[in-house]
Amino acid sequence: MDITSSIGLAGYALSFLLFSLLALTCFISAKNVNSQTRLKALLVTCSIWAASITSAYLFNYASLLIIHTTELLRSVTWVVFLFALAAPENTLPPQLFSAITQSKKNITLIIATLTLLSLGPLFIPETTLASYPQLLELPVILRIIMSVVSLLLIEQIYRNSDRVRRWAVKHLCLGAGLIHAYDFYLFADAALFKQLDNNLWDARGAINAIAIPLIALSIARMPSWTLKLQISRRLVFHTATLSGAGIYLITMAAAGYFIKFYGGNWGSVIQTVFIIGAALLLFTLLFSDKIRSNIRVQLNKHFFSYKYDYRDEWLKFTALLSDNTNDTPERICIAFATITKSPGCILWSRDTQGVYERVADFHMPESTNFQANESLTHFLETSQWVIDLDEYKSTPQRYPNLVIPDNILSVPQAWLLLPLVFNEVLCGVILIKRSSFITVINWEDRDLLKIAGKQAAILLSQHQASKALIEAQQFEAFNRLSAYIVHDLKNILAQQSLIVTNAEKHKHNPVFVDDVIKTVKNSVQRMTKLMDQMRNGMRGKHPKRLELNLLCEQTCQRFLQSQPTPQLLLTDPIYIFADMEQLSNVIGHLVQNAIDATSKAGEVVIKISQSQTEALIEIIDSGSGMDAQFIKTRLFKPFDSTKGLTGMGIGAYESREVIRALGGDIDVSSQIGLGSHFTVRLPLIME
Repeated sequence: MDITSSIGLAGYALSFLLFSLLALTCFISAKNVNSQTRLKALLVTCSIWAASITSAYLFNYASLLIIHTTELLRSVTWVVFLFALAAPENTLPPQLFSAITQSKKNITLIIATLTLLSLGPLFIPETTLASYPQLLELPVILRIIMSVVSLLLIEQIYRNSDRVRRWAVKHLCLGAGLIHAYDFYLFADAALFKQLDNNLWDARGAINAIAIPLIALSIARMPSWTLKLQISRRLVFHTATLSGAGIYLITMAAAGYFIKFYGGNWGSVIQTVFIIGAALLLFTLLFSDKIRSNIRVQLNKHFFSYKYDYRDEWLKFTALLSDNTNDTPERICIAFATITKSPGCILWSRDTQGVYERVADFHMPESTNFQANESLTHFLETSQWVIDLDEYKSTPQRYPNLVIPDNILSVPQAWLLLPLVFNEVLCGVILIKRSSFITVINWEDRDLLKIAGKQAAILLSQHQASKALIEAQQFEAFNRLSAYIVHDLKNILAQQSLIVTNAEKHKHNPVFVDDVIKTVKNSVQRMTKLMDQMRNGMRGKHPKRLELNLLCEQTCQRFLQSQPTPQLLLTDPIYIFADMEQLSNVIGHLVQNAIDATSKAGEVVIKISQSQTEALIEIIDSGSGMDAQFIKTRLFKPFDSTKGLTGMGIGAYESREVIRALGGDIDVSSQIGLGSHFTVRLPLIME
């Protein structure tokens, strides 16, 4: 047997071995469904085909009948398999596809016809073949046709697969495409030159062997073909270790050879020292617990099925966090107790001052506090590692520079300490009680807890932000109420100051005394209302039906002594829905601002009117006016005043907020030196 034949024998023998192993794996681990039945039939047929050609090489005897038969079976099973795989996304007309796939008689007839065409020349007498040599070309032409059909089906499978399915079948398409493209080339060459090229035939087995790993990868990726063959992890670990050691030693031996070859007189000495040193380094690495542990983790991650179905675990964990039966911290505790099968846990949350307070617990002692130290918080924040407290107690060297407070270590049945880190900040810590079902945690448990911790940290941070927002809103509401009340007190103080200023001059005037009594009475009433607002936290919560003309008349009574005196232009009765005191204060504030901005020789007009849907209160003055930029950026801005120390800058802002709360708004137009025009719009009560 020459070298070429030896290569051919090795290639077909390797193909037989790989096809057989793949078929055996499918029979052991796969389910008995139609798609897998066709796959098993294909692998068995390919194994028989490779075995028949291998035997021909071994025994120097080639039975043309056996080889032709196995070649035909292999081609037919490939076409049937590929056609079935393309069926879900088939682009053929429905009538043609139905006729081909549903008619068993037609399929049987086609197979029988192909068999006769392929095997017929073997049974025809040599004299007849000599007269009709074209009959010998029929099997070759038939194989060319089968190769072309297979390539077309492979192209359809890949083209019509969606993104997910394409990820699974692309290696099958590559492997099968390689096999049939090579067959097409082989038999097209034979048809062209009237004989098979021995070199191409010998290489065919190796080509098939190259394609088998690609097919196996697609089989592993297809959901309906999932292989569940279990291999001992210890066996894989030791095999990987021995293989790595062997590769290492071979590499070192080759390096030693070159050292000896190029080292001259010192070559043998250097070679000996190098090999001994390399062997010592190898054994040092093999006896390293850390390296062996890392190898085990990598093998477990990449060669074996995961301990958890992470999709199911994630859905269950998310469902527990989304359950609104309990508050957010309690939901987090229950979720972690569930996934770890633990009877209890504690959650500490970080507040705005960086102190970790106990916010929830689940079947744990209530007296446990988290006395955070810099060592523990820094370790949890930077490493995000799940701390096994039993491991920490027994082998503290695995946690260098970590100091866990005694009050945590002394918690009965304390097991795991889990950080909740969001945006690189430790926002919470969970202490999990020892589980009766899980005694030791491995890398998969830690990975599951770490990713669950990230999800819980997001939820806890959102909960903390919501609490902070609620507190800020409460303070904002209180501060706003206080500002409004201080503004009202300023107005009352102005009334009292006016009394004190005029007391010396008019204290013997009975009319003045009567006005003082009325003013003080009004001040007392307003102060009483302010006290009620402070006590109840409410302001203007009693709206009712009001007649606008009457309200404006009562409001303008305050300004009868002012210069200029406002002119009130009334219309037919107009009814609105508002709080009387609030609306009166708004109108009074706008009128007072108009008077302050207008000289004594000017005028202030209050005009009442209505549109189809709104009541209009227009306050027009001929005062100093405002520019457009001031109206846009400063007029309604709180705490921005043009009155110096006497103003608070919230009157205009409060007035607009009151009107908007009633469903209306305030429009402003003004020009410097020509005055201002305020229009208060309020919804009408339709009679």
